[in-house]
Formats: sequence, C-alpha cells, structure tokens
Amino acid sequence: MRTGLQSSSVFWCSPPRWSASAASTFSDGRSPPPFTPTLTQALNPFAKAYAWLGGGGALIATYVAMLAVLSAGVATLGADVRRFALAFTAVFAIAYASWIVGSYAYVAAVTPAEQQKFGIAWSLKLTNEGGFIVALLAGIVIANFFPRFAGWLKEAIRPELYIKIAIVILGATVAVTAAGRLNLASSLLLRGAAAIVEAYLIYWAVVYFVARKWFGFSREWSVPLASGISICGVAASIATGGAIRARPAVPILVSSLVVVFAVVEVLILPFLAQTFLWHEPLVAGAWIGLAIKTDGAAVAGGGITESLIMAKAAAEGVKYQPGWILATTTTVKIFIDIFIGIWAFILGYIWTNHIDKGPDRAKPSEIWQRFPKFILGFILVFAVSLWLALGSTPQVAKALPAAAGEANVFRVIFFVLTFFSIGVLSDFRKLWQQGFGKLAAVYFVSLFGFVIWVGLLISWLFFSGFKPPLAS
Repeated sequence: MRTGLQSSSVFWCSPPRWSASAASTFSDGRSPPPFTPTLTQALNPFAKAYAWLGGGGALIATYVAMLAVLSAGVATLGADVRRFALAFTAVFAIAYASWIVGSYAYVAAVTPAEQQKFGIAWSLKLTNEGGFIVALLAGIVIANFFPRFAGWLKEAIRPELYIKIAIVILGATVAVTAAGRLNLASSLLLRGAAAIVEAYLIYWAVVYFVARKWFGFSREWSVPLASGISICGVAASIATGGAIRARPAVPILVSSLVVVFAVVEVLILPFLAQTFLWHEPLVAGAWIGLAIKTDGAAVAGGGITESLIMAKAAAEGVKYQPGWILATTTTVKIFIDIFIGIWAFILGYIWTNHIDKGPDRAKPSEIWQRFPKFILGFILVFAVSLWLALGSTPQVAKALPAAAGEANVFRVIFFVLTFFSIGVLSDFRKLWQQGFGKLAAVYFVSLFGFVIWVGLLISWLFFSGFKPPLAS
C-alpha cells in the first residue's frame, strides 16, 4: 500500500512516507512491515511509461525538463539564463530534499494506524504536505544565517513565477474535481464571490483607517499597506503603489512585510483549521484563502489544510474526496485577484484627480495592465479540462483524471519551490530597518485584530454546512 504524495513530475513518484529505518530490522529486533518503502524506492517513476528510467534517471529527467522550460521563461523576462540555471540547480536540490524529509514517517504520519504501519511510536503529524513546511524552514535558515548564499540563489528565487505556474496547472485538477459534482462546484463559485466584498470593502477600508489614524502613516504608505494586508499581498501592494505613483521603496517594503507574515500564517493557521474546523472543511478552505495574503502561501496553505483535515476526518471515520478544500481556497483567491486591476485603477483615478493632481491621469487601460495575467491561464486550463470531462468521448473522460494527476505532480513541486523561495526572502533582519517595525505593528494589529476573525465569520456564513463529497 502506498501512502505518499505525488512528486515533481510524471517522470517519477514523490516520496511516500518512507520508513524510519531502511535496515532489515528495527532496533528492537522487529522486522519492518513488508510494504515499507525505502528512500531509494521513493524515487520510482510516477508514470509507468517512464519506469525504464529508474529513480535516478527519472530525477535527472525531471530536473532537466523543468530547467529547460523555466530557463526559456526567464529568458523572456530578460534575466541572466546562465545565472538562473546555476542557482536553480541548487534551489531544486534543496527544495526536493526538503520534500523527501517532509515525507519521512516521523514527520508525515498522522493517525495511530499509520504510525503502527511504519513501526514508530510518535510523529510530528504534518501529513505528506510537511515537505512544504520543511522547504519553508530551510529557506528561512538560509536567509537569516547564510545571507551570502541566499544572495547567490537570488536569480532562481521567484515565488511569484512558481506559484502562478502551479495555479495554472491547478486549473485542470479543479475542473476534474468540479465535473463530478457540478451543483456543489457552482455553489462554491457563487460563495467565493463574497470574498470580493470582504477584501475590498471591509478589509481595505479598516486597514487604511488603522494605518492613517492609529499609526499616522501618510496616504502614500497607507494605500499600498492596506492593499497588501487586505487583498493579495505582493501583487496588490505593487499594483496599487504604482497606481498612486508611490516611491518604489514603498511597495517593496510592504511586499517584504507581507512575505514575512505569510510565513507566520502558514505555520499556524492550517493547524488551527485542523483543530477547530475539521468538521467544516470548506469553511476552513475559504478561511485560509481570505486570511493568507500571498497567492503562494495561501494556495499551498490550502493544500496543507486539506491534508491535515482529511487525515483528522479519516481518523474519525469520515473520508472525503480530495481536492475540494484546496479548490475552495483557490476559488477565493482567484476571485480576489481578478479585481486587482480594477481596484488599482479606482485608487489611481482618485489619487490623480483629487489628491495628488498632476498632468498624468489614471487611464482605463491600466485595468488590463495591472490585471494578473496568470488568471487567464487558470481559466483557460479549467475550461478546456471541464469541457473534456463533460463533453468528450467516454474514453477521453475516463483518461482525464489520470492525466490531471500526472499534471498535478508538477503543481506540487512548484508549491515546494514556492515555499522555499518565500523562506529565502524572509530575512527577519529587515524588521529592524528604519520604519519597518511600525509597518509590522500595523500588519500585526490588522491581521490578529480583525482580518483573521472577519475572514472566519464570512467563511462560516457562506460555506458552513457544505461538505466535500465522500470518497467512494
């Protein structure tokens, strides 16, 4: 019986929860269970068509394929491809090693039955998604204790790129999941739209008020700060900072702040969701999407939450179909992201026409310029996959889940790369920079004072009572 995640590509399988001992016997003389995989077996190819490559060959093929595609992508962005390739080699190795460690039985096993199966008496119970947290912590250690190495890795530290690719791939998985229960999926879409009202009309207004009235920040600082805390972190703070013609340093510092707090939230909120919301799994998924403000941390946090809650529910005898909790988190984030361009235009119009009047006025074309283009990729992949699942021949519809599963392994490795990148960007010494402590105070008061709790209330109002379908 295999219990592991899917890995980084169709070439090879991600590490299952491999045994605490790869030796022939445990320390007390007992033999390990016959199904316990070793570290070598953890690298077996995921797709049968590539079984001939073996674990090592599949690993190399996966690395080469990802390096080729990403190098082509960064070349179009004007980056130094050679420096990226060298840095990415190290990033890929560390991120995947973190994933391996996160799949170790002492880290990932959740239920007593799993602990018994692997012959261990305790575990951290982080589930198979524990590799995300290990990658995050590895990045934090490098950022704060090995700054020169972190600087060398910088060319390949691209969390926004990695998570956007992962979200586009996620479109296929969400479509296959939705095809099975269209009524439930439609309800989730309608309820996900409520996130727009909360993020833009409740969160933003309150954070702006707190920054201006309680902490005395100028409008130039308060606008990107409110956008970063209330909407979508880095993307929103940069978009709105540009819209109001803020100095470049303003959205950069706000973005750094958002990343730091996203790390804290990912380490806390999924486990709170498992403890208090496991009986309302879709409420938990929506809450993660509303509370964590960067796309990377939110969507990957939704994956951790899904894994934790499904393990908790399974221990209570309830087995949900996978994918629904993560789909809820993703739906909420996508709806919020869609309106970033519109919100940036609105703020830019108010700023250039009524606050800081000048020759340049905000133009409607800025809506398109600031619109997150990766959302179009998600919608396209979702639409095509849903059409294939519903309107194609029975043979194609039957094969689609397997194809989506093979695509999903790429999504997971991009999540790991995202988490490691977020960690490397989390240099906590920046908290001591001039003015940064005051910014952090605004974020802390806003996040723990009302953002988390209002998000929980909204999630409960719109998603309580809705449950993922039970696994057959």
